[in-house]
Amino acid sequence: MQVKEACKSYLCAFKIKIAMALQAGIVGLPNVGKSTLFNAVSNSAKAQASNYRFCTIEPNVGLVNVPDPRLNKLEELVKPNRTVPTQIEIVDIAGLVKGASKGEGLGNKFLANIREVDAIIQVIRCFEDENILREEGPINPVGDKEIIETELQLKDLDSVVKKIQRVEKLIKSGDSKIKAEYEVLQRCHQHLEQGKNINSLGLSKEEKAAIEDIFLLTDKPVLYVANVDEASMHTGNKYSQMLIDAVSKEGAEVIVMTNAIEAQIAEFENEEDRQMFMDEYKMTEPALDRLIHSTYKLLNLSTYFTAGVQEVRAWTIQQGWKAPQAAGVIHTDFERGFIKAEVIAYDDFVKYGSEAACRDNGKLRIEGKEYIVKDGDIMHFRFNV
Repeated sequence: MQVKEACKSYLCAFKIKIAMALQAGIVGLPNVGKSTLFNAVSNSAKAQASNYRFCTIEPNVGLVNVPDPRLNKLEELVKPNRTVPTQIEIVDIAGLVKGASKGEGLGNKFLANIREVDAIIQVIRCFEDENILREEGPINPVGDKEIIETELQLKDLDSVVKKIQRVEKLIKSGDSKIKAEYEVLQRCHQHLEQGKNINSLGLSKEEKAAIEDIFLLTDKPVLYVANVDEASMHTGNKYSQMLIDAVSKEGAEVIVMTNAIEAQIAEFENEEDRQMFMDEYKMTEPALDRLIHSTYKLLNLSTYFTAGVQEVRAWTIQQGWKAPQAAGVIHTDFERGFIKAEVIAYDDFVKYGSEAACRDNGKLRIEGKEYIVKDGDIMHFRFNV
């Protein structure tokens, strides 16, 4: 269903706005395959990948298409003039080293860049190769993970201590809000001193308000990539298993992949050549697709569709958004002048094959401002400004 404006004259002034600005940052120690992964995953930017420390200095940002077979099915049914997938932003950030929290290497730049992203993709080296530099000693995925976490925790501890000092000057006022904030900060301080991440503290939404303004690094959700050798791309190896065991209690996901192979797959422009290459490696799909989907989930994102002859398009929203907010990712006027939404469930659209058939069979619903958009909804907004 296409978006229909209540006022036809507005059509000339219609402009699409960028739907979301959420970012996932690729982080890790130097020479673990971060930039190679970024090159593979990004379809709009290519990062330099070299065998020396701090090859990445300024963060590279790429827009990444989110693979979605539902979009392909809608394209098949509707036969639009164009099809537009939804996207997320991936940021390739400078390699971190031990002592980064004290400014070692490019520590301050790294930590400032990671502070700006919404989720972390932590790349861990799980392969042996004497030709690729490594100053941290023997391959140790758990130790590498701990180096990164320790540096993030130390930086967070510094941020928490500074805020505690500011709040202590105000606590004598007797303000209950200030007191509650101080108590949350003290809990964060104790947790970090124990070598634990803030995201494992279990703060409520209300309690998190006390630390929102200091953007704690260890409060961000994390996804791990175990970069394995070619021989282990399907089975993993002892190093990737060590990482899986280490993060099992966190409830975090580990994607096992060979970054160099994924980068080669991404280079193919011809689909047949790409498939032949994948067949050679006995791959049913790129591991990148799993990574992108997992990152999308990590960012707490959801997708709805608009579908018409001119365009079939996927739109990104936060899970739990109501219909007016979802309309707003197309254009702010859609949210401001929202009247109603016509909604068809994806499965119903596929079953009946068209908007008209869904309408005839009673599968088109009229929803108002309180409707919470479901993943996969096909929507048509009516508005008036």
